[in-house]
Amino acid sequence: MEPLSELGDGKYLLVRTFKRDGSAVGTPVWILRDGDRLVFWTAAVAGKVKRIRNNPRVEVAACDIRGVPSGPVYPGTARILPKGEAGDSLAKIRKKYGLVGWITMIGSRLRRGADGSAAIAVTLD
Repeated sequence: MEPLSELGDGKYLLVRTFKRDGSAVGTPVWILRDGDRLVFWTAAVAGKVKRIRNNPRVEVAACDIRGVPSGPVYPGTARILPKGEAGDSLAKIRKKYGLVGWITMIGSRLRRGADGSAAIAVTLD
């Protein structure tokens, strides 16, 4: 199976972002394959967003809900999507994860407001 399909078809993706000192921080996220990229959603103020702004290099792997990798690690480049581009991806994530996805994203919007979420696109190197 090709890496994009393997990762995008899974339920969770381990995303490792890198601090300024080079140390990695891994976080499991919901994932969606969107063409030739992977997209995930997170709080706009999350540490991973700050780290991606400073260093777009990431490593990704299929994982379980706790972030335990279940496959090979792939290097990639992350990009914070502009709001217009993010809306379509967030709608697709809600669809993929069904009622749980819808409830989670509505709850996030109520807590953080319309600008409180960010969509991140990852292209594999």
